[in-house]
This record gives sequence, structure tokens and C-alpha cells, in this order.
Amino acid sequence: MNKHPGIFCISLDFELHWGCFERMTLNEAEQTYFKNTRELIPVKLDLFRAYDAHVTWAIVGMLYHHNVDEWKRSLPSTIPTFTNPKASAYEWIKKHGFLNETDPCHFAPDLIQKIKATPHQEIATHTYAHYFCLEEGQTKEQFREDLEIAVRIARADGSEIKSLVFPRNQFNPEYLSVCKEVGITAVRSSPDIWYWKYATGSTFKEKFFRAGDAYIKMQPIKPITLNDIDVHTNMPLLLPSTRLYRAWQPKYKIQNYFKLRRILNEMTEAARKGYYYHLWWHPHNFGYHPHQCLEELEQILEHYKKLSKQYGFKSMTMHEITQHLRKD
Repeated sequence: MNKHPGIFCISLDFELHWGCFERMTLNEAEQTYFKNTRELIPVKLDLFRAYDAHVTWAIVGMLYHHNVDEWKRSLPSTIPTFTNPKASAYEWIKKHGFLNETDPCHFAPDLIQKIKATPHQEIATHTYAHYFCLEEGQTKEQFREDLEIAVRIARADGSEIKSLVFPRNQFNPEYLSVCKEVGITAVRSSPDIWYWKYATGSTFKEKFFRAGDAYIKMQPIKPITLNDIDVHTNMPLLLPSTRLYRAWQPKYKIQNYFKLRRILNEMTEAARKGYYYHLWWHPHNFGYHPHQCLEELEQILEHYKKLSKQYGFKSMTMHEITQHLRKD
């Protein structure tokens, strides 16, 4: 029997260019994209405050730096040895360099302060250097040092890291012990279905089903309740995502409609039946069509408030869910 109300969890992978370096060279249009992203974060925070949305921000640790000099002083003792150098943020910087000393595409301490100042926003980690945990060549020890830096730099800024999102959803179960060592108690995992493993290295079939599922029910994903989450493990709790919010696109008017309808319908079912519903995206996903994306976000938040009043649907961060389950 489900003893918990429906839970609405939002987690955001806050990366700026660190999350896209292998495919974006930061031309003028791309710099505008991240400029829009930066300008929208305070607007999103205002919306989250207005609708009492509890949100987990998984932040790439390099964003904490104010300038290039701070970044250089925090270099790990061993640069990750990815077989593919395109997987390394350090190699990208070595090749292309920063835009300027306070590069706004790579540093965002001001935005982190705004997140911290907004009620019910959890500061989590997305590793220090957007570390790919399933890439060939890197090691567990290199991941440990990366994560230790991420936790240390957040602690110096006044935040204790309790939750983690693996970059590109490259979930590596062998690395959960490292997460535990540095104090992490919850990790976002992927839905339990074959086409939602992780983004890097997916087959065409997996990508096709993953994309299609945003609009129509390609195959049923088993709904879960908080009772389904294993709390007896001595490792961090695995909190699976449910749905990726896909940004509004001008050429996909019909798809935009079906995508939003799918999210709202799933939220309604979760609220009515006491399910756990976990929505996620990247803040930079709003960078090209910010106003339309914000309109969709507000529709989602308005629907949440309606469901909260009608069914007791409850907004919780990843850490709040963990505290709730461990207490029970």
C-alpha cells in the first residue's frame, strides 16, 4: 500500500558551456544562447518562488569560480585521462581558451548566489568538470578527486552537497561508493526502461524511442511511488528521473502541444495515484526561445499548484525526498 502522497521533483543540470563543450565552439550565436540562459535564471527563480516549487540545482563545480586565475588554482593533481580528448573540459580549454578573465559562459558565482538566496532551492552537484563517468580511459580515483573538489568548493561557498546528477546521465554504479565517501546521499538515475540508459553512445533505436516517448506513449514506463525506492541500501538513494522537458521549438508546433500535454497528464496521474514524478532539464535549454519556454514552464507550475490543492501533490527536492525516506 502506498503511504506517501504524490511527489513532484524538479532537478536542473546547471552547466552553461561546460555541459556542451564537445559540440559548441562558442561562436557569436552560441554566446548569445548562454547570455539568454544567464538572464533567464533569475526569472525562473522568481517563478519557483511564486509557485513554491522546491528544485534541485545540480551545478558543475567550475561555475563557482569568479575568474580564470581561481580556475587554474583548483586544477586536480591528475587531469582525467579520457581516451577521447573531446570528452575532457580541460582539453577544450587547452585548445580554445577562455573568452576573457571572467568568462560568463564558464563562470557564474553570481547566479549561484541567487539560487542560494531563493527559498527551497537545493544546491547539488553535477561533478566539478562535467565528468563523464562511463568514458574509456578515466579512473575511479580521478572521479574521486573531481568530486572532492566539487564538494570542497561548494562547502567553501556555504553549501553542503547531498545530491548528485551524473553528467550526460552516465550512471556508473561502481562510483556510488565514492559518492558516499564525500557525503552524497542521493543520486538521480534514469527511468527503468531500455531506451533510457544514458545519452552518450545511444543507438539510433534508443534515441528514436526516447524522443518519441516525449510526445506519445511509446512503451509504458512503470510508475513508481516512494515506497519503490530502496532505502535499505548503504549507498546513496537512487531517485529515477521520469521525464525530460524538451524546449519549445518553432518548427514543431504540434509536437510542442503533445509534449506539454504528456507532462501535464503524467503529473495529474502522479498526483491522483500517489506516484513520484521527476522532471528535469538544463537551464540552457531555454536559451534559443526563452519566452516560449518560460510560458510552458509557468503552465507546468500552475498545474502543479492546482494538483497540490486538489490532491496534496507535494514539491520536494532530491535531498528532501531522501530525508523523508530515511526518517520513515
